[in-house]
Amino acid sequence: MYSEQVMDHFMNPRNMGEIPDADGVGEVGNPACGDIMRITLRVEEDRIVDAKFKTFGCAAAIASSSMATELIKGKTLEEAWAVTNRAVAEALEGLPPQKLHCSVLAEEGIHKAIDDYRARHGTPTANGG
Repeated sequence: MYSEQVMDHFMNPRNMGEIPDADGVGEVGNPACGDIMRITLRVEEDRIVDAKFKTFGCAAAIASSSMATELIKGKTLEEAWAVTNRAVAEALEGLPPQKLHCSVLAEEGIHKAIDDYRARHGTPTANGG
């Protein structure tokens, strides 16, 4: 059912935990399935130098969180914003159709964390805040 990449990121998650005094925090959830994802960022000079996650959810949610943090580390905020749920799913070598919402949560978590960082620093957020 799950690819080797999904199982690897589920069994050996990367970047699990939380950054103390994070520069940006994004928390998202899916009430239908109960998955909750929290992504924290450390940003220096507009670049994500560290990203961590805490996820309560299924194997696909944990793997999506793990892969998402791997994909955004080292990227500028703009580059990280461009990481889509499709990119997360492809990096995981695919997700079952009923689990694609987990990669959507990862994309939303990245966006919320970046928007939180921007709001704290007085720069425009995606929602204009």
